[in-house]
Amino acid sequence: MSYKFLDHATDAIIEVTAKNLKEAFSVTADAVIELTLDQNKVEEKDQKVFSAKGKDLRYLLFSWLEEIPFILITEGFAISRIEFDIIQNEEYKINAIAYGEPLDVKKHNFKVEIKAPTFYDMEIRQENGVYMRFLLDL
Repeated sequence: MSYKFLDHATDAIIEVTAKNLKEAFSVTADAVIELTLDQNKVEEKDQKVFSAKGKDLRYLLFSWLEEIPFILITEGFAISRIEFDIIQNEEYKINAIAYGEPLDVKKHNFKVEIKAPTFYDMEIRQENGVYMRFLLDL
């Protein structure tokens, strides 16, 4: 399970590899958080409940990539870790709890603001594990 940032002039392209879907979404969350701030400097003093949903995995990933920056930037909540479950019925849904504390730009070494995820160049493959690639507009 890992992620890496690919070279891009103005945006962030992230590749994720994991053994299963839940691990892939967990690694994705860590990559987005670490892109934004120093996750290891965040204390778990509070929590935020949130969810993401989509008609398929691409839309679920897009929703997940919208929710995490929303909590980090719009709500000003630095995330240390996220616990979640993925539910699949007619659509996919993630019910999650983010643990962390109010964002302190200096303490958490705020790095960059994520404007939005995009569907451009998004890829999800489930063959011998899970591979995801996505682009974030910075």
